[in-house]
Amino acid sequence: MSGIFDTTKVRRAFGRAAPTYDAHATLQDEVRLRLQERLDDAALAPARILDLGAGTGRGTASLRQRYPQAQTIALDLALPMLKAARRQRTWLRPFARVCGDAEALPLADACIDLLHSNLCLQWCGSLDAVFDGMRRVMRPQGMLLFSSFGPQTLHELRNAFAEVDATAHVSRFLDIQQIGDAMLAAGFRDPVLERDTFVLTYPDLRSLMHELRAIGATNADPQRSRSLTGKAHLQRVVDAYEPLRANGLLPATYEVVYAQAWAPDAGQPRRSGNQDIASFPIDQLRGSRRIRR
Repeated sequence: MSGIFDTTKVRRAFGRAAPTYDAHATLQDEVRLRLQERLDDAALAPARILDLGAGTGRGTASLRQRYPQAQTIALDLALPMLKAARRQRTWLRPFARVCGDAEALPLADACIDLLHSNLCLQWCGSLDAVFDGMRRVMRPQGMLLFSSFGPQTLHELRNAFAEVDATAHVSRFLDIQQIGDAMLAAGFRDPVLERDTFVLTYPDLRSLMHELRAIGATNADPQRSRSLTGKAHLQRVVDAYEPLRANGLLPATYEVVYAQAWAPDAGQPRRSGNQDIASFPIDQLRGSRRIRR
């Protein structure tokens, strides 16, 4: 499961969107609230939390408030997003900010007790690499909690473009089965996955596309067209979308997958590439036979 997104394009798009993101991220905020509700019944006392794909830091700040004794880290691919996250920090509730790639986490092994990620994973090129990295940095029995967009997201816009040409204009996302399989392959245990559907409405197609640009959710498909879409071409897309109008508004569907799981006990192998890698605390090796020369 790799190579479906252009990481450079993703970084640039979200970097440009940093100044406008918070004003247009209503759906992202709602998904974050629903995701973090799953922590209400979890008996956790994490010493260190990672908010992966933290963006402007709203989710990081709410985690810092929920677990005030924990060290909280906001990690994002786009440096301008992390600069904007300074607005969420206070002297009472500071958090660290790290610019890094979810597919190559710049963190030590077994250092995270709670790994949280809200609507980030859908922009990663290799889900296998992401889950392997998550597994590596999480402590045994640590909690993984994340949300991601599913394949029905923006299907109306995708279909409207498909009526006009055969070029990819809307990013495609992995379904709940693929996400669950990748979690199990990485060695996470007791996964629970749920799906939610949101239908937002817009006065016209241009308003929808303006919002997508404002939050950085532009097309990052490597097969996308590099040429500009002309007015006549865009009007044909508008015409293809118009039959969906109801009560004066155009719908846009967002499919959201919520997932939680637990890192396994120490010594359980994790999958990296084509190999299983197992690690053990040194105190488990005290009774082993030593080789003498």
